Amino acid sequence: MTRATHQVTNQVPPLEGHDVAEDPALLAGLHRGGAAWAEAELHELGVEAGSAHVQHLGRQANANPPVLHTHDRYGNRIDEVEFHPAWHELMTTAVGRGLHATPWRDERPGAHVARAAKFYVWSQAEAGHGCPISMTYASVPALRKTPELAERFEPLLASTTYDFGLRAPDGKRGLIAGMSMTEKQGGSDVRANTTTATPAGDHHRLTGHKWFTSAPMSDLFLTLAQAPEGLSCFVLPRVLPDGSRNAMSLQRLKDKLGNKSNASAELEYDGAVGWLVGEPGRGVRTIIEMVNSTRLDCVLGSASGMRYGLTQATHHAAHRAAFGRDLVDQPAMRNVLADLAVESEAATTAALWLAGTRSRLGLAVTKYWVCKRGPAHAAEALECLGGNGYIEESGMPRLFRESPLMSIWEGSGNVAALDALRAMAREPEAVAQFFAELDAARGADRRLDAAVAALKTELTDVEDLEVRARRLVERMALALQGSLLVRHGHPAVADAFCASRLSGDWGAAFGTLPRGVDFAAIIERARPKV
Repeated sequence: MTRATHQVTNQVPPLEGHDVAEDPALLAGLHRGGAAWAEAELHELGVEAGSAHVQHLGRQANANPPVLHTHDRYGNRIDEVEFHPAWHELMTTAVGRGLHATPWRDERPGAHVARAAKFYVWSQAEAGHGCPISMTYASVPALRKTPELAERFEPLLASTTYDFGLRAPDGKRGLIAGMSMTEKQGGSDVRANTTTATPAGDHHRLTGHKWFTSAPMSDLFLTLAQAPEGLSCFVLPRVLPDGSRNAMSLQRLKDKLGNKSNASAELEYDGAVGWLVGEPGRGVRTIIEMVNSTRLDCVLGSASGMRYGLTQATHHAAHRAAFGRDLVDQPAMRNVLADLAVESEAATTAALWLAGTRSRLGLAVTKYWVCKRGPAHAAEALECLGGNGYIEESGMPRLFRESPLMSIWEGSGNVAALDALRAMAREPEAVAQFFAELDAARGADRRLDAAVAALKTELTDVEDLEVRARRLVERMALALQGSLLVRHGHPAVADAFCASRLSGDWGAAFGTLPRGVDFAAIIERARPKV
């Protein structure tokens, strides 16, 4: 019998059964990137991502993280990582929809923009499995430094068949790639790596320890090791062509803050077979092709997380009443929701632009800023749900735990900011292209014009650049986002962005937009259509 004291009222219905791809900023970026042909498939994927079934898969994959089995019952070394079936179902969809390496073999215009849009949508269902998907995507440009390796593996990396299991790569229907770069003594300073690579005929033998190996259940790994010519890049299979296990053993899986569904491992090479990728002694130059592609996915992942948090917050506010009226109608909450929406749209617009342009400098500054904004955005979106947002079942704690990863992965804040400075010093043409993008909006908004002029002046001061690196790169990222929004965004969003982020009429927390902002238009764009 249900007692009157336990009648449930004023609780928000679950956000299920909606199309995650029904996102104005995303769809506009898709069309600008020449990928309108992919919109129908994007909506199909969006409906799947918003379904109750796939949301359940995301919860299951995180509630049941991977388990490492180093030995079988008889004491034989096996180094197997066991995943929950939900993980495999999510991976099957991601691979089947071409979120990994497929666009490298798709000659249609906008193929990489279409892939980016799908990655953004599907990551809102579950972010952890995006790691091996991203690295498989990123492995192709690195492998192309050695054409015979690309010819051998690229068709399988681009295959839309997810074929999990320990078998020789050449005999599988599809491959997943991982990355194994950092070591315990160096971290981001990969030139401090001590793993050695000894020539052995048509291959090398690698010996050493890797502190973070992403996706250790992958079929292939790109890694760095010290060859006689210097730090070089290699590709290692888990299973050798003759069917035997390569001499690489998993020591343990990392117990991480978030990203629980995905495995990250410490790995030992004990004379493991690896094939040289690119020129010997030019390992960093070779693997940077992979790093740049995964950095793009860091931006996409952060933008995707912002969009997820925003839709949860606006949905909650539309269905929850407090102090006599719906939250969404209360001025203070409207300011918070609109501010979150502005941040989200700026991130999405920049991410889709990057997917189409591959701007080296734009990627460096955007990777720094968008990924840095993710945790603050997630925390504020969680707070919009109040105590309900702090409960695991809401999905918001998982979002919050995931949010710092994108800023750490592929170079944390300082690394990204300093990389932007290096790009400007080494590639003057990249600086010219970057400012050409900003100047394309000249005259459209006086606040943007003033911000760009101030930025150009600041760049003439070359004293203490490293001290000012974060400040400078932040201003570059904001100017880029402002230019893109002024030209391509909704007028209300662009106005709010320029007034707050560029003109300084803004506080230190979300929800401090100035008076005069069109809150209604901004929030309406952000609300999920259910």
